[in-house]
Amino acid sequence: MSISLQKGQKVSLSKERAGLKSVIVGLGWDEAKRPSGGLFSKKPKPIDCDASALLLKNGKLMKSEDLIYYANLRHITGTVMHMGDNLTGAGDGDDEQIVIDLEKLPAEYDRVVIVVNIYQAVPRNQHFGMIQNAFIRVVDGSNNSEILKYNLTEDYSGMTAMVFGEIYRHNGEWKFNAIGQGTTDPGIPELIKRYQ
Repeated sequence: MSISLQKGQKVSLSKERAGLKSVIVGLGWDEAKRPSGGLFSKKPKPIDCDASALLLKNGKLMKSEDLIYYANLRHITGTVMHMGDNLTGAGDGDDEQIVIDLEKLPAEYDRVVIVVNIYQAVPRNQHFGMIQNAFIRVVDGSNNSEILKYNLTEDYSGMTAMVFGEIYRHNGEWKFNAIGQGTTDPGIPELIKRYQ
């Protein structure tokens, strides 16, 4: 049975699923309805959200290869893979997925932070207040059953990026932390500076 989390809540993945070897982190969102600008106005560009995984050593992003995103889909170790970029967020279910092999992830990586930013948010004048139904969920990679889900329900108007959650090692266990922290970072380069 899936656990529904609130902001700031932590759960032990290892206790929920004994012998857990790999997880699929699914992220989803929908674009909120925007008012029509009238007959002659330009149609607004779709909001393109991009999910990324930051592999941290002692809480720090040590090198650019440890950033897994649409331009670097597979970590050099093969233990973290981004399954591809969704440009619109249209449709049901996960919009983007990141697969993490917990069993083989090298021990020097103590946490994997999952972030989402809006592509070209500043020039397009877009923000997370224009997004609805955002969520992150963690699925058991061996049988595709959902372990937990965190629905982001706050109003994130003005925020252009979001730290959704993190999977981390603590005392030999894998845990998940539902973060839900919005930021005004205009893109990935600025967002990752928080972890350098």
